Amino acid sequence: MAQAGVVLDKDHFSCSICLDVLKNPVTIPCGHSYCSDCIENYWDQDQYLAVFSCPQCRQNFTPRPALARNTMLAEVVEKFRKTELEEAATTQSQNFVEAVDVECDVCTVRRSKAVRSCLVCLASYCELHVQPHYESAAFKKHKLVSASKILQQTICSQHNKLLEAYCRTDGLCICYLCLTDEHKGHDTVMANVEIREKQRQISEMQQNAQMKIEHREKEAQELKQAMSYLTRSARAAAENSDTIFSELIQSIELKRFEVRELIKAQEKSSVRPAELLLQDIQKEIAELKTCVAELSKLSEMEDDIQFLQSCQTLQAPSVLSTLPGVAVEPHMTFDPVMTALSDFKGLLQEVCQEGFVSIYKRVRDVTIVEHMSPAAELQTTQPSESQAAVQAGATSVTSLAALDQIPVNPLNPFLTSGPTTGRTFAFGKHGTKLSSGSRHKYLQGRRPLFRRK
Repeated sequence: MAQAGVVLDKDHFSCSICLDVLKNPVTIPCGHSYCSDCIENYWDQDQYLAVFSCPQCRQNFTPRPALARNTMLAEVVEKFRKTELEEAATTQSQNFVEAVDVECDVCTVRRSKAVRSCLVCLASYCELHVQPHYESAAFKKHKLVSASKILQQTICSQHNKLLEAYCRTDGLCICYLCLTDEHKGHDTVMANVEIREKQRQISEMQQNAQMKIEHREKEAQELKQAMSYLTRSARAAAENSDTIFSELIQSIELKRFEVRELIKAQEKSSVRPAELLLQDIQKEIAELKTCVAELSKLSEMEDDIQFLQSCQTLQAPSVLSTLPGVAVEPHMTFDPVMTALSDFKGLLQEVCQEGFVSIYKRVRDVTIVEHMSPAAELQTTQPSESQAAVQAGATSVTSLAALDQIPVNPLNPFLTSGPTTGRTFAFGKHGTKLSSGSRHKYLQGRRPLFRRK
């Protein structure tokens, strides 16, 4: 599709979920567009999470966005479909006209469409004027072919004779006089014999090309299935990782709350007895202070008789009660607890680091396309003996031989552009392919994480 200097192809209007041209396109808040049914089915799988994400940019939306038809994009897609059909029809029509639109060389007033051309007369005839070639004995030896505009190319430019032979040495069509002239001693055959040989070679090349097409189509289908499975698996793995990390965060939060409550409980259980003991000490201090005040008042009396009488009722200060042992340290703190928490943090970071390295390796091991070994690549690029023989004989149809060199570019974000001879892809029971080294590591199982005692 080419309009206003902009070239668009099917990739610009493809849904990244079904990999087909958009049907009833809708645009989600992040700006990406999908088929209405595709994005609805995609989000239906995330209904229980109540978090909906874009399949391409992974942006999350809460709540589920309402979908509305993108009218402008729908019109552009519809025009794209019509333009493709019109271009295909126009191409076929142009090819048809070029092949059959030949005028009769005998008609004078209104030229009719020619149906046959004579290689001897070098003229084209309509249905009416070609009849003498069928009825008159004088034209019995003339050779009629389908109507053609290039009759002059069937005549030898040097001898002005019909090109009836073919020189395999020079790869040229020649007349019978050329056989005795400049092509004498060359490998020559009649043109019809060479035509049959070329047709046989073309037929073999067509069959070979068709087999390659079927093989590539099968691989493309398997590749799409692998991509679809890998996409679903990646989404499930991402959701599972979110769940696991959420559980880990909740577990850490729970432990944080437990440690915090433990510290508070220990603080309360240590401070309460000290508060009670402090109250008893303060009470005894108050009693002793009262006794000291009375003694001081008594000692200051000037009346001797009253002093002696007061001393009779005087009581000695009470004996200090025995107090429990108190470990009074000015620097008593929870520093050992902080040290233990720091050690726990370091251990957790170390375990997480090793665990994440293992996770990264497992993630990188998941692949669809793998590189071939140099020996296998060399073997793939070398043609077979039958292919070499066909290509050596088909000098005039080398364009078909170029099918082997056309790079395949499937719609797969996992593949980079380039020739296909450097890569191969295969699929296991889960639709993924691991390289040889990755597969060996995967089969060894998960390495146990290091834990500090």
